[in-house]
Amino acid sequence: MTQVALIVAHGQPSDPGPAAAALEELAEAVGAHLPGWQVRAATLAEPGAVSRAVTGQVGAGQVGGVVFPMFMAGGWFTRVQIPARLAEAGAQGWRVLEPFGCDPAVHDLCVTIAREAGVAEVILAAHGSFKSSVPSDIARHVAERIEVEAGTKVTVGFIDQSPQLATLGGFGADAACLPFFAAEGGHVAEDIPAALGEAGFQGRILPPVGLDARVPALIAAAIARGVPVCAAACRWGR
Repeated sequence: MTQVALIVAHGQPSDPGPAAAALEELAEAVGAHLPGWQVRAATLAEPGAVSRAVTGQVGAGQVGGVVFPMFMAGGWFTRVQIPARLAEAGAQGWRVLEPFGCDPAVHDLCVTIAREAGVAEVILAAHGSFKSSVPSDIARHVAERIEVEAGTKVTVGFIDQSPQLATLGGFGADAACLPFFAAEGGHVAEDIPAALGEAGFQGRILPPVGLDARVPALIAAAIARGVPVCAAACRWGR
């Protein structure tokens, strides 16, 4: 029996098309690691996308599938909004898994990327939130792991809380910024470079962790494990 997985991301509300297309490409790459699965994609920013993705994908005699949230932490979008969209679509029997950024394998990957960058210092750029500590908690956990395991000094900077990226100074050419983001949206393509430019950053800006070539295999493994939100050990956004 074919199993169904749906990768859901926030998307880009101001221009949903490119983000939706990129997520479709990711779903195809994930599917290459999951024989016997149908892997689909939908962004919350694209009207009706979740409903279209779950409608008509379930074979005769099969109900539901799994949803993999392409988000960096658990919170309102993964705990409330995605289940609400599934309910609106009349979807039954779907399980929402732990999000991308909560996977320890993704944290391992961040350590590896930092080590491969071969720099003296890393800025871990994350979204953050003025309303919740969850996004900053997970970013700081990853930063600590990089420092301990890669032996690289790490500073965490945020888009939406303090310390903001634009306030981080004193970084020379032997530094890199690793965006702790799932995709290359406006924050990665515009906000991070602008903020680092304001701070006088002279190092390299690496691609966001979600675009690393090793990510599709990690997502496939997470989908195959099938750990749902309610059963997960992740402490970020429970």
